[in-house]
Amino acid sequence: MTDSFPLGDRSVHRVGYGAMQLAGPGAFGPPRDRDAALAVLRRAVELGVDHIDTAQYYGPGVVNDLIREALYPYPEGLALVSKVGAVRDTEGRWLPALAPDQLRAGVHDNLRALRVDRLDVVNLRLMDDGQAFDEQLETMIAIRDEGLISGIGLSNVSIEQLVHAVQRTEIVCVQNPLNLLERASLPVLRECEQLGIAFVPFFPLGSAFGEANRLLTHPGVEATAERLGATPSQVALAWLLDLAPNVLLIPGTSSLSHLEENVAVARVRLDDDARKVLDAVPL
Repeated sequence: MTDSFPLGDRSVHRVGYGAMQLAGPGAFGPPRDRDAALAVLRRAVELGVDHIDTAQYYGPGVVNDLIREALYPYPEGLALVSKVGAVRDTEGRWLPALAPDQLRAGVHDNLRALRVDRLDVVNLRLMDDGQAFDEQLETMIAIRDEGLISGIGLSNVSIEQLVHAVQRTEIVCVQNPLNLLERASLPVLRECEQLGIAFVPFFPLGSAFGEANRLLTHPGVEATAERLGATPSQVALAWLLDLAPNVLLIPGTSSLSHLEENVAVARVRLDDDARKVLDAVPL
């Protein structure tokens, strides 16, 4: 298992950090403990994390402000990856924001909040029927060509949309949901593998599906964890890393102990018996 993979212009460690959980419940509002959130970000970098995933609409505004406060000026080699395509209303609901002016405003909001002139990658997060996908791609291409972002990523896309997009421009990563219980994006992962594109699974422990407990208490996961001297979370994350060399993890947490547990998954190695058991988990 390789320890790094290209992400746009950079090569990053395969275990990064997703900052969404640093905001309040549902990624809305301030953190329960601001000092603890700042400590998690600083500890992530100390542990060698060089890929942090964020979005201006986490909070909104909260998470990017935390990242800037904790880490600016940013360490050399740190890849900051954000996304556009959504906004939050006053109740915390997620609303699509995919018109060209909204995408452009989203990029500028991220740049301003993080205090950078260019972002390493910005993901186009699809939240509509995809009818305006070409227009959205054109906007992202223009933003990249203006030098505001180094690479374009896609999030929540079908394999057909991915294939269409790479015929139009370079795509450096894809973020789709994938975990032991939710495997619908496996064909997208395989297409990314063939194309040499980083695949970044979100909700790697099934949290957004309300299935984290079912995943982590599955007898096969628990037995494998005990046999390998790992935790169930580490086994679930290791299964993702083991799928393909282009998988980059961004597990999120607001806990220092969970952060250290997640980063340590890079040392967990699955054997054939583990693969056989874990591949059968959804059955």
